[in-house]
Amino acid sequence: MRLLIGALLSLIVAAAVGLGGTWLALSRGVAFDALTLGAWTAHPYAGSADIDPYARAAVARAGALPVGLGDGVAFTAKADDRGRRLDGRCEVRIAGTTPPARFFTITLYTPEGRLVANALGRYGFTSQELVRHADGSFEIVASPRARAGNWLPTGGVERYVLVLRVYDTPVGIATRAEREAPMPAIVAEGCS
Repeated sequence: MRLLIGALLSLIVAAAVGLGGTWLALSRGVAFDALTLGAWTAHPYAGSADIDPYARAAVARAGALPVGLGDGVAFTAKADDRGRRLDGRCEVRIAGTTPPARFFTITLYTPEGRLVANALGRYGFTSQELVRHADGSFEIVASPRARAGNWLPTGGVERYVLVLRVYDTPVGIATRAEREAPMPAIVAEGCS
């Protein structure tokens, strides 16, 4: 009887550890092919047949449709350049240039993957809509209060994620440094 109880207890512990580890891997976004440039992270293999099993499961769980490897790359930022989480009650500046691309978009999402609700219905910018400086750089302000220029309303949400999708770009699997792919800086202001 003791042997049976010990075996049953071992089975329960093994199942809990296995299922818990799988849940953590899928909910935390663990993937082996991450490309990190500053605050931005991308998974270039996410839209290809070479995607790793954990990333494939996370994509399936989220119901996402990743950008295909030959089409472009999607970068996400959950924090600013200093590592502070993006807070919709603060003012966040996204400034600089993007990697060379035919077209790009910058969009605000909730951590769950939905568009950030706001009264204006403005959720992001495309490369064709942005007002740029003379040198080609740009500055976008994400904040709960209206600003002149390139402004993205955050609706005052507690947390959000920025997604930068670059299409028809040389950025991909071989990219390893920001000098190869200049990314916009993200700086949170007015928050502690």
